[in-house]
Amino acid sequence: MSAAQKPPTENQLKSTENWYTSWFDTPYYHILYKERNYREAQVFMDNITHYLNLPEKAKVLDLACGKGRHSIYLNQLGFDVLGADLSENSIAEASKNTNETLHFKVHDMREPFEEKFDAIFNLFTSFGYFENDEDNLTTLKAIKESLSEYGFAVIDFMNVAQVLETLVPEETKTVEGIDFHIKRYLKDGHIYKEIDFEDKGQKFHFTEKVKALTLKDFEELMEEAGIYLLDIFGDYKLKKFHKTDSERLIMIFK
Repeated sequence: MSAAQKPPTENQLKSTENWYTSWFDTPYYHILYKERNYREAQVFMDNITHYLNLPEKAKVLDLACGKGRHSIYLNQLGFDVLGADLSENSIAEASKNTNETLHFKVHDMREPFEEKFDAIFNLFTSFGYFENDEDNLTTLKAIKESLSEYGFAVIDFMNVAQVLETLVPEETKTVEGIDFHIKRYLKDGHIYKEIDFEDKGQKFHFTEKVKALTLKDFEELMEEAGIYLLDIFGDYKLKKFHKTDSERLIMIFK
């Protein structure tokens, strides 16, 4: 009997309630996305920290930090960094890099922090995962509450119009000898990615599901949260945002 056919344990049932708690905690997530362009990500960190003119040793929160690669780079730039993520496995891995000015903790982004930060980064479409749309508003309010008086927050999200225009409905990616069969589609205002693969005789199935939030959606959420949207960029070089063809939707707010 394959993993996909076995009756789920109580623990598995609990984890499948939220797709991100199970998928992000598997080694397969990191295998599939191992070839992400981290140099491009570092260029973005260089550009955005320069744009924000962050003071030396500024307190920075990397919210939904995964294994902490960007927290580590921000720390190398001279900032006092906290990386936070819901995935215990990712935080355990990230914590191997802890030093006096770099720390990691398991944290739900819907909860504000007691400490205040000069900058909060939510990077690479790490927003809009929740089953309940109200949680998106709750998260924005939590970010606002966690900022210092002069602090800024940055959300780096996909540009939904461009993603839908260039969506590849089906493809197979082979990474480390594993064939990941991927299907993508829009349904009920969410962009879905179905991922099927087999490894060591077991079949696996995971689903990614992200709310297809447009700039207008964010503007409405931010207004409700009492947030001031200060600037918008369309890529990691901080070029102007164009609704139809920008790669990213990068929002600076406080």
